[in-house]
Amino acid sequence: MVRPVSMIVMASVGLAGCVQPSSTGESQARTELIRQTQTAPPGAPDGTCWGKTVTPARVETVTEQVMVQPPQVMTDGTVLEPAIYRTETRTKITRERSETWFETLCAPDLTPELIASVQRALKVRGHYRGEAHGRMDARTRTAIRRFQKANGLDTDILTLQTARTLGLAPVQRPGAEE
Repeated sequence: MVRPVSMIVMASVGLAGCVQPSSTGESQARTELIRQTQTAPPGAPDGTCWGKTVTPARVETVTEQVMVQPPQVMTDGTVLEPAIYRTETRTKITRERSETWFETLCAPDLTPELIASVQRALKVRGHYRGEAHGRMDARTRTAIRRFQKANGLDTDILTLQTARTLGLAPVQRPGAEE
């Protein structure tokens, strides 16, 4: 069975409700992520947890002057009738919408001890300032985002790859069974 990632787990290390939301904004952010991560990508292995980021399409409005009738000009350069133009406005997609799925740690793995280890690991790497208290607060999420963005993924959800990079999650060896 694929277990979905929820914002309660990822944003606050909810641990079955042990950590309560600190503000209405944080609660709304959790609701937003739950909406975004209720499913896993097609073909996801059973027992894995996933998150995703959605990059919206970029749409630009382009306004151009289009010549409807060219100017009427005599051979000596005298303009008999100027050119006639009309204004056309259209929208253009300059970047398509994209979804990026990433594997995350599952709820039972997100203990206060692990989060404190993440905080210490990010602190050593210059991404986190503060004490290692084991709570997934805004400062911790900002540090996670900063670290992951430098590695190509702009999200504050702790990915399994980041946990592995920080030396905090086991690495699957080729050919080894789980």
